[in-house]
Amino acid sequence: MAWSQDEERLLLQIERHLTDEDPRLAARLESFNERVQRKEHGRRKNDGKKRRRSRRPRRSTIIIMVSWVLIATLIATLLILALRHEAAALPF
Repeated sequence: MAWSQDEERLLLQIERHLTDEDPRLAARLESFNERVQRKEHGRRKNDGKKRRRSRRPRRSTIIIMVSWVLIATLIATLLILALRHEAAALPF
């Protein structure tokens, strides 16, 4: 839907007023609009292609997985050492 000339002029006045009142807000909005346009452009570009991109796990996920493996290894080692020690052996 196209804007009338009066509506476009009114929108430009509002934009100028907001930019003069709060330049930081105007910069944020401009940055947001650019990101949305880039994202939409990328989405239109990829619509014709199949989405087969392999998604890599995030760094935090990898760190958590490695931490769990280390914890499990330490617990297993401690259990083996404790059960092998004669004083810790359970009397049967």
